[in-house]
Amino acid sequence: MYNFEFEKPDTIADAVAAMSADEAQALGGGQTLIPTLKQRLASPSVLVSLSGIGEMQGICMGDQGEMCIGGSSTHASVAAASGYRALSALAGQIGDPAVRARGTIGGSLANNDPSACYPAAALASGATIKTNAREIAADDYFEGMFATALDEGEIITEVRFPVPEIAHYEKFVQPASRFALVGVFVAKFKDGVRVAVTGASEEGVFRWSEAEAALSANFAAEALDGLTVDAEGMIGDLHGSKEYRAHLVNVITKRAVKAAA
Repeated sequence: MYNFEFEKPDTIADAVAAMSADEAQALGGGQTLIPTLKQRLASPSVLVSLSGIGEMQGICMGDQGEMCIGGSSTHASVAAASGYRALSALAGQIGDPAVRARGTIGGSLANNDPSACYPAAALASGATIKTNAREIAADDYFEGMFATALDEGEIITEVRFPVPEIAHYEKFVQPASRFALVGVFVAKFKDGVRVAVTGASEEGVFRWSEAEAALSANFAAEALDGLTVDAEGMIGDLHGSKEYRAHLVNVITKRAVKAAA
């Protein structure tokens, strides 16, 4: 690693102040950033740990029935929470126990890995990402592979998830990393169905609008018969071709619908 300063603020205000330093970098659970530092692929001058900020931890149900999750809440704490079963089940599938004990929901959403699980849950649920400066709707938050609407120095303090009538997350696991080769989160609300896909596209997480329309009319796996996503733009690598991932999107979405229903 390179040499760097380490700050561990107690409040959001102190964290924002520390992040104003040149080349400062926020540190959540460190599950992505620490390996990146070890490989010398990043060289921040200051690491600002968010793990000690009490106001960014904890999970509760809001006045409108939404699940409110502090940005520094770990995957393990989300997995143990009640109130949104599909989201808790998703968190319980992330990595292994060591990763779930350290990794945080805010860190995952800020990093926006194209194969991460939480982005699919946030997008399918119509979540709101709250930062130290504003609130961002999930539909406006994700901007491509490892890209988000966050400004420099902006910190995710809380994520609010509307709880649908029924929902399920289905993941085709890449065995070595436990990331999603393809993951699909299906959420049925009173006004329609939202479907978000992770792990498949070169542009990161996306909503599958054709599936949403079909499932809003008939929430059954058979409603997806004949629907496909374009292989162009899908990820192609040693784990699977573009065509393979495009095929998996339909298969995994059907499994998610069957499990939810």
